[in-house]
Amino acid sequence: MTNPRWLLPEAIEDVLPRDAARIEALRRGLLDEFARHGYEFVIPPLLEYVESLLTGSGHDLDLRTFKLVDQLSGRSMGVRADITPQVARIDAHLLNRKGVTRLCYCGSALHTLPAGFNATREPLQIGAELYGHAGLEADIEAIRLLAVALGLCKLAASRFDLGHVAVFRALAKHAGLAPEAEEELFGALQGKDVPTVRELVAGIADPIRSALLALPELYGDRRVLDSAAQILPALPEITAALSDLRRLADALADLPLSFDLADLRGYHYHSGVAFAAYCAGAAGAVALGGRYDDFGRAYGRARPATGFSMDLRELARLSPNEAPCGAILAPWPEDDALHAEALRLRAAGERVVLALPGHEGTWREAGCDRILVRRGDNWIIESLKED
Repeated sequence: MTNPRWLLPEAIEDVLPRDAARIEALRRGLLDEFARHGYEFVIPPLLEYVESLLTGSGHDLDLRTFKLVDQLSGRSMGVRADITPQVARIDAHLLNRKGVTRLCYCGSALHTLPAGFNATREPLQIGAELYGHAGLEADIEAIRLLAVALGLCKLAASRFDLGHVAVFRALAKHAGLAPEAEEELFGALQGKDVPTVRELVAGIADPIRSALLALPELYGDRRVLDSAAQILPALPEITAALSDLRRLADALADLPLSFDLADLRGYHYHSGVAFAAYCAGAAGAVALGGRYDDFGRAYGRARPATGFSMDLRELARLSPNEAPCGAILAPWPEDDALHAEALRLRAAGERVVLALPGHEGTWREAGCDRILVRRGDNWIIESLKED
């Protein structure tokens, strides 16, 4: 039996030229758009010491992180599974600005296990984060920027799901749940496992018990917020959370909004509004975001923060599959006149490939669909014909 030494690990894959070109085009377009909105590009390291990489990020990120030992220091290091905490560290610890800071990023992350069926363990994460403004204006900006980003990828969001982690946190606090019980209830609510939720809240007194049971059913259009105000106890944290969601519903009325008070993704580090974007053809959310105030405290400085991230590989898979641009074959040998014409064409945006000798009949597989031909003193571009 042969040993296929060139096989890659499960859920790890190469990206071949055509797909790589699409991913790179999206990367450039999105980062340029973020820059036009004032977001500055940063490049965090691929790996860090574990205590820095996982600070304040929760148990779920710990399980998703590959760990290794640094041979220089002997300390435990981790390969990033999420770039957002690193950007928060840059804002809080390195930039140390007083006012609003907008940052964007793009890079590979690595997961110990795929997030879902057919998911990669090496997402190419791109995102934008806004620091220093605690008001809902920052959340509105983040969600609108996400809508613009999806539009650049020629994807129409079927819906933007909005939630608020303060609702569950307030109910769990007043229920007096131990951390382990709260974690178990959190998982059941996230999965909308109503029988398990009913079992877990059996010993909790009303109205908290009834409120927790109602959370999985509180999803839909903005009328859900009115239902929540009637069903949930009028705790200050819940009243404020519903007020925030109403303001977002008014400010973003032109977007396809829905609300889900049991959607707790990112619960361990989100502090307020959380959102997700969905598109046709995607099994799950194509973008996740939300507010994570005070996350920077672990790095020495608490800052209001909100933002979102996406996987460029998934965006490229979902975006329309446009025909790739062909290339012009420049004949061998290259002289000064041919060199000058090739430079002119490249400056005009064309791809020009020099035909190295001895490879006749193979240039279409290299992407060439035209050939540069000299007719007297003129250069003519003709269709490439190969046997």
